Amino acid sequence: MPLISVVIPVFNERENIRPLYQKLKKVLGGLKDYKYEILFVDDGSIDGTEEEIKKIKDSQVKAIIFRRNFGKSAALSAGFRFARGDLIFTLDGDLQDEPAEIPHFLEKIKEGYDLVSGWKKERKDPFNKRFFSKIFNKVISHSSGLKIHDFNCGFKLYKKELVRELDIYGELHRFIPALAHLQGYKVGEIPVRHNPRIYGQSKYGAKRILKGLFDFWTVLFLKRFMFSPMYFFGSVGSVCFIIGLLINIYLSIEKIFFHQHLSNRPLLLLGILLMILGIQFVSIGFLGELQVSLSKRKAPYSIKEIIQHQQDDSR
Repeated sequence: MPLISVVIPVFNERENIRPLYQKLKKVLGGLKDYKYEILFVDDGSIDGTEEEIKKIKDSQVKAIIFRRNFGKSAALSAGFRFARGDLIFTLDGDLQDEPAEIPHFLEKIKEGYDLVSGWKKERKDPFNKRFFSKIFNKVISHSSGLKIHDFNCGFKLYKKELVRELDIYGELHRFIPALAHLQGYKVGEIPVRHNPRIYGQSKYGAKRILKGLFDFWTVLFLKRFMFSPMYFFGSVGSVCFIIGLLINIYLSIEKIFFHQHLSNRPLLLLGILLMILGIQFVSIGFLGELQVSLSKRKAPYSIKEIIQHQQDDSR
């Protein structure tokens, strides 16, 4: 029987933990063809979220507690690392994602998709949040070539093969469908019910969107040149060096054969500058190649405690 893992990153969501758990138990318990586990990842909450999670005495619930707040990407990375499921759901811990949509995701992924992303078609958020999100989604759709409506929806279903390849940090959790698409995975989308927030405060902000865009453009660069940075820096450096060299050869011919004065020629400075830039770019390329050969990414979080109950007293 396939195992479903539900990964829920939470930060200061104390009031939402118990109702979300009860909703998930009702839906997951009704799936006759699947086993399940629920993984809460507490991203350094300071409002009593950790204590609320510990009150859930259920052997099908696991909790990963961070030492401090590392961000949603780090929380998802930890959840993916410890998830044992063949299929892995993610959803937010604010009760805005509706667990009753889970069977619809399971039906959709049977169509051959590796990732099914939720689309908050009727979004229950303030106008400013919806406005910036719409712009954000159009930019990412155009940049990645993936035509879906909602990249940032936290409600998603993954096959485990995709999850094992994901390397997310910073604000990259917002771009997981685009990253999967760039890796060659098949990404689908379904409309999902979106609830208004009742408890707690939103962690959304335009500043995070801007940081996320920078992260995404960085990833677009890395996807193409991560294992061959010399292709980029070497190409740019070679072009700069050759142009600078040609300029200086031209000026040298003028000096030798036509006795032109070069001390007051801006073109001379441009030629020298381009040659210097060319050498620097090629040097950066060599350093990049060295870094690729030596570096391994460290886990972007620190775990304080892992909680796994051995009995179920909650029923």
